[in-house]
Amino acid sequence: MSADVRRVAVVGDCPLLRKGVAHVVEDAEGLALALTTRSADEAAGALGPGDIALVDLQVPAACLAESVRRLTARGVSVLVFASGLDHHAVPAMRAGARGCVSRHADERELLAAIRLVAEGCSYVSADLAVRPVTEPSCRVTDRERQILELIAHGETDHDIAVRLGISEHTVHSHLDRLRDKIGSRRRADLTRFAITHDIIPAASWQG
Repeated sequence: MSADVRRVAVVGDCPLLRKGVAHVVEDAEGLALALTTRSADEAAGALGPGDIALVDLQVPAACLAESVRRLTARGVSVLVFASGLDHHAVPAMRAGARGCVSRHADERELLAAIRLVAEGCSYVSADLAVRPVTEPSCRVTDRERQILELIAHGETDHDIAVRLGISEHTVHSHLDRLRDKIGSRRRADLTRFAITHDIIPAASWQG
């Protein structure tokens, strides 16, 4: 198999969902279906570094988080399906999932999310990112909130600069301050921080 082809496993309780998502993966260029299963343990045993797992398990939040931990311990990048950033999705992100895809996502969005994760980025569906804001554990400015939201949507530094009408240098300065606040340089960790601390704003923004 070409090194450019990424192996993807579909892990879920619902046979119809597994079948539908599997068809999307099989028909996509650069992706190869590794397996479909309802068992995270089976997926963890079959996957390895660089592989991707799409997970939709209707289990208690702690069980879902543990499944994510087992997969990520194998070097697998995990995307979980969610209806909202609820008590299931947030623990999954804390456990290492690279993102959340809405169960209402279409084929194009799903493939975009998979490819972003394959490149080491993170992804959160827009309808999942819009939620009430609570006070975060550390001070984040309004501009930093905007940048965190765009990072969660997979935007590059250049795209963020264009959307917000600022220079890339200014974007880099904001990112440096954010990274100092959370103690990590990785964009995936910035996204997890934004989600788990409820700081992605519900206020609308315009491109």
